[in-house]
Amino acid sequence: MEMADFPIWVYFVVAAIIVCAFMAIKTSKEDRELEQEWIEKEGEVYIKRMNKEKSMRHPDQEQDQEQEQIKAKEA
Repeated sequence: MEMADFPIWVYFVVAAIIVCAFMAIKTSKEDRELEQEWIEKEGEVYIKRMNKEKSMRHPDQEQDQEQEQIKAKEA
């Protein structure tokens, strides 16, 4: 039995399976990248909120740290 003995629809089915697999891999990669960007963005928002809360709880410590940094830069 030669390869040419298959009906034409079999070739179309095989081609469709290959195209579907390619599109699934491509879409998965794009989704993973978008999800990673969203995770990084939410992480930054969380860190900013935590720093803001920390500065509200201990405003004197933040000012002391800023003054120490200024002194370190001058030296």
